[in-house]
Amino acid sequence: MFLDAEMQLAYKVGNTPFNMFPYPHFYVPDVFPADFYQTIQQNLPDPQAMVPIGDVRPVTGYPERFVFDFTAKSLATLPESKQEFWRQLNEWLVVKGNFGTLVFEKFKPFIGQRFKNRDDLEFQSETLLVQDITNYKLGPHTDSPRKVVTMLFYLPPDLSQVHLGTSMYLPNDPAFTCLGGPHHNRENFTRLHTNPFAPNSLFAFFKTDNSFHGVEPVADPNTRRWLLLYDIYVRETAAKPVVAAPRVIMTNPKFSF
Repeated sequence: MFLDAEMQLAYKVGNTPFNMFPYPHFYVPDVFPADFYQTIQQNLPDPQAMVPIGDVRPVTGYPERFVFDFTAKSLATLPESKQEFWRQLNEWLVVKGNFGTLVFEKFKPFIGQRFKNRDDLEFQSETLLVQDITNYKLGPHTDSPRKVVTMLFYLPPDLSQVHLGTSMYLPNDPAFTCLGGPHHNRENFTRLHTNPFAPNSLFAFFKTDNSFHGVEPVADPNTRRWLLLYDIYVRETAAKPVVAAPRVIMTNPKFSF
């Protein structure tokens, strides 16, 4: 089961071209085999197993976001069958390293441009299962300066939440950039595109100083918005500070809105 899923994910990610405007990104439908996606749905934890994100990450201000990390302590709270499924999935995505190597190679031209071939950097990957509920929102931001790649596996049960995907934004001031950290006022941005929050799909992008993204306010009542995050970071061992990427050099003409 996991081998088929691993092969399909590798094929999809490895062969999907980048969209370069406004920053490198791609969107993949049907990222896993259909039967494997149904297995994911069957193994989603009970909501009581999810914890506020502030309990496991140094963030505040997101009471509608609940998460499940893949530590032994967290896995032990699940029924045995679900423990084994998520343990194996995390092992495949993170521990074995094959998927991380594929992702790193795909994004390697941008990584080289951003870090100018520094030899003092180490990278790490992690997964995090997320459940957002009604009233969740995320203002335009570019992510932490340590972030390198973000991959968002969308896990809704059907198409009823298709409007709840991650949005991409352009600042109204074309010269505005952000090294990462703060979330900005939506009034200062134009929403360029919202990726469909469709079952079994993936939105991935490279961290730059203009990789503005977020989530429009979730107004649907009794919503549970499930997704699996896979991220690559720079380890906190670099001899020199890690800063955000400059916007990726491209030949696109400038746009104004």
